[in-house]
Amino acid sequence: MSSIAKNLQHVQHQIASAAERAGRSPSSVRLLAVSKTFGADAVMAAVQAGQRAFGENYLQEALEKIAAMQSLAPAAGLQWHFIGPIQSNKTRPIAESFDWVHSVDREKIARRLSEQRPPELGPLNICLQVNISGEASKSGLAPEELPGVAAQVAALPNLALRGLMAIPEPTDDVARQRAAFAAVRGLYESLRAGGLPLDTLSMGMSADLEAAVVEGATIVRIGSAIFGARNYG
Repeated sequence: MSSIAKNLQHVQHQIASAAERAGRSPSSVRLLAVSKTFGADAVMAAVQAGQRAFGENYLQEALEKIAAMQSLAPAAGLQWHFIGPIQSNKTRPIAESFDWVHSVDREKIARRLSEQRPPELGPLNICLQVNISGEASKSGLAPEELPGVAAQVAALPNLALRGLMAIPEPTDDVARQRAAFAAVRGLYESLRAGGLPLDTLSMGMSADLEAAVVEGATIVRIGSAIFGARNYG
């Protein structure tokens, strides 16, 4: 078994344990393997271990990897999620190449994705990114902006507004981790109560996935715990 396969197994066990502690079915939490900065060989090792959903932050790198995997594993049915910041001039290739986008934080970006999504691909799944910790260095909508932008995005054709994504301020304090994720869940539940048919909370990474699962995450975005330390060289 490859190290990536062993790591996947360990992360899946962590997710299942956290879900069971929270009285949830482990199958209610999906694992998104964040493969940014790792090559197609690492993705292939994860595919061989059964992983099918992959998250990417950097567009050009992602497009090259998607093309490589279409050649290496054409029948694998892989799902690609864009999870990085989005510039207006990058929306077309994102709309054309990805199944999900987690990092929408402006109506303008959502509108461009809707206009540029090829109809034959079906709706592009969208999460709105919320800046739950109010960090100046992070992208995302302020909580008070969410209802208005969510209503605008939900009305766009060629998109399916699925839920919220958040990257809280890092902390080793589990109580603080849970409080941030609970705040995101509260925003999500408020939007649902307002009539939006949301079903996705994309939150939790390698260092805080258990707190995220306990607080209701339906997608956890895990990179280093699967692939190892990032290589930014």
